[in-house]
Amino acid sequence: MATTITDDETGKPVLDSDGNQVGVVSSVEHGTAYIDPDPGITEKLMAKLGWGDSDEEDYPLQEARVQAVTDDEIRLRDL
Repeated sequence: MATTITDDETGKPVLDSDGNQVGVVSSVEHGTAYIDPDPGITEKLMAKLGWGDSDEEDYPLQEARVQAVTDDEIRLRDL
């Protein structure tokens, strides 16, 4: 079952399958979430406000890696 990534995911933490935070969704572009693996407080706030854009330090999240999207987080599948 495919998981739809929307702009609502911007600012959510991204957790690995063990529950460890691996980054924050900095932006969503054309259905692809971009993850900032080491956001500072400014980047976190900007993402939550929807002011963030992806940059060369952000990584696209492959849809196949997403286990679940909840109101509070994005959880990744095991590798």
